[in-house]
Amino acid sequence: MRGHLSQSDRARAARHLARIIGRGDSLDHVVRRETNPLCLEMTYGCLRHYFSLAEAVEERLARPLRAKDLDVLCLLLVGAYQLQRMRVPGHAAINETVSAVRALGKPWAAALVNAVLRKLPTRPADDASEHPPWLQGKIEALYGDQAPALLRANNQRAPMGLRINCRKIEPAAYRALLNDAGIAFDDAWLPESILLRKPQPSATLPGFRDGLVAVQDVGAQLVGGFIRERLQGGRRVLDACAAPGGKLFHLLESGLQLDLTALDNAPARLQTLTEMAKRLGHEGFATIAADACGLDWWDGEPFDCVLVDAPCSGSGTLRRHPDIKVNRTPRQVRQASQLQGALLRNLWRTVRPGCTLMYCTCSILAEENDQVVESFLEAQADARAVGVELPTGTATRHGWQMLPTEPATDGFYLARIDRQP
Repeated sequence: MRGHLSQSDRARAARHLARIIGRGDSLDHVVRRETNPLCLEMTYGCLRHYFSLAEAVEERLARPLRAKDLDVLCLLLVGAYQLQRMRVPGHAAINETVSAVRALGKPWAAALVNAVLRKLPTRPADDASEHPPWLQGKIEALYGDQAPALLRANNQRAPMGLRINCRKIEPAAYRALLNDAGIAFDDAWLPESILLRKPQPSATLPGFRDGLVAVQDVGAQLVGGFIRERLQGGRRVLDACAAPGGKLFHLLESGLQLDLTALDNAPARLQTLTEMAKRLGHEGFATIAADACGLDWWDGEPFDCVLVDAPCSGSGTLRRHPDIKVNRTPRQVRQASQLQGALLRNLWRTVRPGCTLMYCTCSILAEENDQVVESFLEAQADARAVGVELPTGTATRHGWQMLPTEPATDGFYLARIDRQP
């Protein structure tokens, strides 16, 4: 990691962490205006390895810090991360972190921070410990022999996938732009899919501002590609829970003539979707701000395909959102599965007989995936799960599961449910 870490970088990372750990703010929200790559590295890294770092720090505290001094604890995590995971000389990591207490307005903590950091081991703990016990237990129970590799994969940095906007540029032409810019990449499974060998700010990509390309996980693109291949021109399609719009835009870039509706219950998220559509040059689709658990938004005309990209635990995206490991709870997973079932039951009423509902999540937990689908199928006599097969991942009882042990993808689940005529 190039660059110079300042005291303010360390203090700012500690404040970011305190908001996430103490208040439950999302990582994306907290760092949305953060531009310093070193500060981002420390924030993401401390969350990625939170459990081992916190254990190492807390074992060396004579007594727990007060709740109002959570920022000091977070600064200790930042110092521990530098010592164990970054190529920062030990003396610099300790001395600069000690000095950063002034930027926090807590000079009394200098001696404490110095004493704790000097006692820390410089070798990190086993990565498999970097999960809350409840989540690690679920993964081990569900995936058995696969669990150790999956737990390790969750602690890696996320890959950066690109989706070429085929309405604006041919895939070969965009690959040529990347080559001209000296940006190394690998092809993924779809012609429009690219995996960068080294992530970089999206704004620095050739043609990004002109809408030639979008950032989207290549696993999510496989989901969009599967849906696209099963649509015909003129089909009426609903994307429920549509924001931020990746799968919707992928369909728009397919060249098919579709009657598309984007539904989301958050007007602000729909506004972001609309802004992204403008950059990509997409128009001609309807947006509705409404709750997909109700039908007051529906005009009564059935849809030929309904995509339910359901809110979930995000357990398949821990590489990208390591704050989930820190803040998600078993109760929230149960609540998510109840909401997923409610969405399926309600939106099923909008599916034209003989047509299809696609259910997907970015979860690797069966209670949000196959179990939700199974409960729905048991209660709905006219519903039938149809086999799904994608280039990577494995079949489940009712759908298809991708895992982050495939380095190119996040964890995604997809089930196809046909409504009998």
